[in-house]
Amino acid sequence: MSGRRAPLFQARPRKIRVIAGIGAVIIVAAFTVVAVLLRNTPTGAIFQPSDQVAMIGIGVLLGCGALLFARPRVRADAEGIEIRNMVGARRFAWDVVDRVSFPDGSAWARLELPDDEYVPIMAVQAIDGERAVVATLELRRIHRESTED
Repeated sequence: MSGRRAPLFQARPRKIRVIAGIGAVIIVAAFTVVAVLLRNTPTGAIFQPSDQVAMIGIGVLLGCGALLFARPRVRADAEGIEIRNMVGARRFAWDVVDRVSFPDGSAWARLELPDDEYVPIMAVQAIDGERAVVATLELRRIHRESTED
């Protein structure tokens, strides 16, 4: 186990995880049905069992791609914040973070960094409504408490 402390706060998106899971199941099911029906086509094309297996494999890969939308997570402790979006994770010390913001009309919160840079926090999504507000306020509180002198 690493020497990292337990997070004071952790959040994951709720609605998009459900949507991504349902979408993945639908994609795999659709490709499986198409694969089964490929065998009996009146077009004259000949589909082998390997074609059917390949079609199901493509469905599984696309389903896995849909599940990437369920991957985002944010963890914060007194030392910093770790943001895991769809691909990759990054950790920032609180002293390099200017603020945590959630601009009007934005799909998710973000970390404001020096030199007008920012990092999206896809785990805190507008679609989650009140949960997103609570998460943003909690991240701001931890940031404020960790950077006070």
